[in-house]
Amino acid sequence: MRMSAPMRCEWCGRELPLQEGLGRRRRYCGQSCRQRSYENRHALQRGELPADAVVLTADEASSLADRLYQVRCAAEDVGTAVAENADAAELAELVRLMMEAARAAERLR
Repeated sequence: MRMSAPMRCEWCGRELPLQEGLGRRRRYCGQSCRQRSYENRHALQRGELPADAVVLTADEASSLADRLYQVRCAAEDVGTAVAENADAAELAELVRLMMEAARAAERLR
């Protein structure tokens, strides 16, 4: 049995549920993502956006900024712990939290 990487929504990047059976594979996690992708494709066709543009709503941009702030705070926590000679277990937990925040920040939407 071949294991493949999980499918992700083409718009927001969220992981899609495992699809069983026949039929076309899902491309989007929901109607709103499908609509946003449609709007983006048609804006590109009309020449309204450069081809490499990334379109975010104000809420999405704010959410991304929040996630990046969490990564910075987690990195500062690791730096403080190192400066204070924290034990290995505490450092390992702080690094785990920082990696978790970084994974969340990878999502653009």
